[in-house]
Amino acid sequence: MTRLHDPFRRGQLAIAALFLSLGFQYATWAARIPAIKADLDLSAAEVGVLLMAAGVGAAVSFPAVAWLMRRMGSRRLALLSQLGLALLLLALAAAPNYPVALLVMCADGVLVGCLNVAMNAQGAALETRYERNTMARLHAVFSAGSLLAALLASGMTAATGSVAAHFGVAVVLLAALGVTARTGLLDEDATADRPDPADDGAAADAPADAGPKPGRRRWTVPSRLTLWMCCVMVFGTVAEGAMNDWSALYLKDIAEASAELAPLGIAVVSGMMVVARLFADGWRGRWGDGRVVLLGSAVAAAGLAVALVSGGVAPALAGFACMGLGIAAVTPCVYAAAARQGSDALTLVAAMGTTGLLAGPPLIGFIAGASNLAWGMGAVAASAGAVALCSTRISWTEPAPAAQSEATPA
Repeated sequence: MTRLHDPFRRGQLAIAALFLSLGFQYATWAARIPAIKADLDLSAAEVGVLLMAAGVGAAVSFPAVAWLMRRMGSRRLALLSQLGLALLLLALAAAPNYPVALLVMCADGVLVGCLNVAMNAQGAALETRYERNTMARLHAVFSAGSLLAALLASGMTAATGSVAAHFGVAVVLLAALGVTARTGLLDEDATADRPDPADDGAAADAPADAGPKPGRRRWTVPSRLTLWMCCVMVFGTVAEGAMNDWSALYLKDIAEASAELAPLGIAVVSGMMVVARLFADGWRGRWGDGRVVLLGSAVAAAGLAVALVSGGVAPALAGFACMGLGIAAVTPCVYAAAARQGSDALTLVAAMGTTGLLAGPPLIGFIAGASNLAWGMGAVAASAGAVALCSTRISWTEPAPAAQSEATPA
């Protein structure tokens, strides 16, 4: 059976287009933060507030995400969110002043929250329906989107200083990805048919002819295990998001890299994350999720800390590589673990992931404004260390043998 006729591969390709879109859209505007900062004449603290607006938008969106998922389904919500994020790039490029840019970034956070939950629900549903592991490779595609955006940003910066021209090219690519995603997304989530563990066996006592009623499900109180997963996810995405948002400015302002070289900080992080995530399923099957998260986050924290103490462009790029390599497997492992706890846990963990991704980097900006960006990046290393500590509180469930058989990259 060829991949074109394999429903799993067709669904995997469509969902991967969503992951690629989110990574690409996010890193596209993040790579041009220096230009946006200059165009709007912003201070480091104002850049932090701009990024905080995206985090606020993501945070306020989550009470509505569950309702939107029930009303629209993950397929429609994902496609509409992907389209909206593409259009917001044009709005950001055309923003005439700081208040308008704040409104655009707030809307961006709302749509990122919707797309993040919807696409991870699709990925978890694909794994459940076909009993084949794919979450790590889907997150590798997210990192590939960031890498592609960073390379495009570097090229467009060398060719033209126009942010509008750059974002126009990005929108065309996002439109093509949206068309690809429409062809194979799942119409309903397989996880909707599975009771949450917190239901205490209620589904087993239901009448045999009682079908799933997603719209009437109760939101259960999160377990302690789920809360520790949320902590790991928040600290992990703070580290991941901060590297995307601040690596270019760190290279330019602290390491004194050239304008053409500065966007390559994102490229190094994203490239290492792509490589690590391609092999992450194999590591999980060999060493277990807990050890992969613990050792990886420790490498990320130590590598970035040494780079910051050493100073310079080359040590910075090496430290960014350690961060990308070490932090890469955290979110796939936590998403997979949350999916095994049920749809409520998955939604909550995804919410915390987006909150950390968008709200964490502004905190780094505030630290940089109070001292300098070197101290801000030190907080990123500390976040990676917090991932290692929190991960020890989770009783990790290892992947099923059937899922492990899919661990090697295709």
